[in-house]
Amino acid sequence: MAKAPLIPPPDTIDPHARPGDIATQAFARVLGCAWAGGTDEPLPGPIDAAILFAPAGELVPLALKSVRKGGRVVCAGIHMSDIPSFPYADLWGERSILSVANLTRGDGHAFLEVAPEVPVHVSTTVFPLVDANAALAALRAGRIEGAAVLVPPKHPR
Repeated sequence: MAKAPLIPPPDTIDPHARPGDIATQAFARVLGCAWAGGTDEPLPGPIDAAILFAPAGELVPLALKSVRKGGRVVCAGIHMSDIPSFPYADLWGERSILSVANLTRGDGHAFLEVAPEVPVHVSTTVFPLVDANAALAALRAGRIEGAAVLVPPKHPR
């Protein structure tokens, strides 16, 4: 039996970044996304689902307006600011909002099983653990492409 892909191809992902963050939008296109824009820009068309990593509750109603009937908005952060009210019409059509608190070990195994079959591209900037504050400053300033990785010092055994 064929498995359904866990990871969609990049050209089916429409990422949003902070308004005016042209570098991040360009980075998304380099990774293969057909479209990338700011959170203040409409998508080219309705989408099946939206995953919000930003802890900004005000993005939830905007994402909800972008999903097709039956679509989902997934809030994937550990915390989020309050979600402002929105018209019921934006939720109508069996759209849903849900949160994802934690991934399980099984989720990790499932991802690693399918990852070799999908063109997963990773971009990291490595910082020694002692430079964690510098890493946070670089993230806040938008100087990181991809993910920042903190590496603890090696201890002789």
